[in-house]
Amino acid sequence: MNRVNVRHRNGEYDVVIGAGVLAGDHLRNAIGTRPAVIVTDVNVAPAWLGQLHAALPHAETLILPAGEAAKTLETVESIWSLLADRNFGRDAVLIALGGGVIGDMTGFAAACWMRGIDFIQVPTTLLAQVDASVGGKTGVDLPAGKNLVGAFHQPVAVLADTDTLQTLPEREYLAGIAEIVKVALIADEEFLAWLETNAVRLRERAPDAVVHAIHRSCEIKAAIVMADERERGQRALLNLGHTFAHALESITGYER
Repeated sequence: MNRVNVRHRNGEYDVVIGAGVLAGDHLRNAIGTRPAVIVTDVNVAPAWLGQLHAALPHAETLILPAGEAAKTLETVESIWSLLADRNFGRDAVLIALGGGVIGDMTGFAAACWMRGIDFIQVPTTLLAQVDASVGGKTGVDLPAGKNLVGAFHQPVAVLADTDTLQTLPEREYLAGIAEIVKVALIADEEFLAWLETNAVRLRERAPDAVVHAIHRSCEIKAAIVMADERERGQRALLNLGHTFAHALESITGYER
């Protein structure tokens, strides 16, 4: 497995990258017997929820609607309601199994429940593995704009299993490739050249090329986040392209 260490003001965590990550002991070792809730969506649950339950048979499950349109305070309230119904306290752990939407909402729910509990990112899209799961940005959308309500709340671990990418639709996969290219443009000319040389292998999802691309992207993002965790300067570089795209999402009601 490849690892990228991310340090922040309150501690550190590892991004674990590779095939079969979810089949290992990473989740069990991170959580132990603590109460846990796996938060996922209707698209991801059929493919990957069973594997997490095998590792954590005691965990509760919450399956949410899929898509950006569901990234609302009302949806996050359903996470808090489950925690309240089960009388879960500060020792509880939330596990975000899905793409960036699930990761953002689960992280925000964790940041707010009893003023902050642990959560683990299990990103199942390439975009989430190289972007949303790393760095501690969490939040929800409002009709007035994207991610207007949120918190900086770092995960305690990120488990990026590249096996989850094999069934990812082409459009979603290419969205992750675009993010990887963006990171290279920002920070690493040598990596950009490698991406150009290996473009066909990446398009074909060759396992070694995919793992290297994720690993280097996470290294770059981790370095920027560690230098400017709360986005007061340098971290704004990572928003290249995002501002324009967020405007398009807002005016289409997060449906396109």
